[in-house]
Amino acid sequence: MASTHTARPHTAKQAWATGLTAFAAVMLMIAGVLDIFRGIMGIAQDDVFVSTRNYVFQFDLTGWGWIHLILGVLAVVVSLGLFQGAMWARVAGVTIAGLIILANFLSLPYYPVWSVVMIAFSGFIIWALCVMRPEEMPTGSRGAPRGP
Repeated sequence: MASTHTARPHTAKQAWATGLTAFAAVMLMIAGVLDIFRGIMGIAQDDVFVSTRNYVFQFDLTGWGWIHLILGVLAVVVSLGLFQGAMWARVAGVTIAGLIILANFLSLPYYPVWSVVMIAFSGFIIWALCVMRPEEMPTGSRGAPRGP
């Protein structure tokens, strides 16, 4: 006996929300991987970074390396949650992207062009995660559907 399963029609709003979530997940994954590499470079004290004197937020390169490495790992983990459509990942994604912006602002003198690029990158991530509403998300990403 064949049974029919009626599914909700895929609306344009749901497609938009799904696309933004995928965009944010991919961007956060890329930002995380790049931050991991930047952290490894800082820990290894590579000659890529410019050392400045008399900077208010002065840390040694190893300290900045560890900060970027940890933020990068967290960003990659959160991006995996975004691919699953988890609400905790949206909140954590905005938080991690905000911390990436803060860390890159504080490390502007060490690698200025790349810091500005990462700030812009993270701004797009925050925008993508904040612009969609939970009611526009596909049913599977909000949990079990309600009703009969």
